[in-house]
Amino acid sequence: MELNNLKPAAGSVKKEKRIGRGQGSGHGGTSTRGHKGAKSRSGYSSKKGFQGGQMPLQRLVPKFGFKNINRVEYKAINLSALQLLAEELAITTMDFQTFLDAGFVSKNDKVKILAKGELKSKLVVKAHAFSKTAKEAIEKLEGTTELI
Repeated sequence: MELNNLKPAAGSVKKEKRIGRGQGSGHGGTSTRGHKGAKSRSGYSSKKGFQGGQMPLQRLVPKFGFKNINRVEYKAINLSALQLLAEELAITTMDFQTFLDAGFVSKNDKVKILAKGELKSKLVVKAHAFSKTAKEAIEKLEGTTELI
């Protein structure tokens, strides 16, 4: 074997299909577009979801409901998670940075404290929102709640 007789494997290299370059190319005339109709014309492009004149699915299926543009999405953290965090890190003050470091939230999330689970220690909690029962449970143990 020498450099002058190296060849690519059989069938691995194909010729480019040159369309509309005369009859000699084998793809002249209609340029593989068939005869007449919208698809044979230059500048043709179909709409998204076009089904050949049949009523498209996006028009068949009715619209329903609505999207509230004023909705605020909160990341929920339960009292049981607060208790676990307080025991692990031996802390009494919890703010957004604490939750971020613990991996409970991402930097653009808003935090809401919910009342699931049991709280045993006195805590100072700072969050974007509190449920009524969670606020009562924290304040029952002489802890404080503060809105960010």
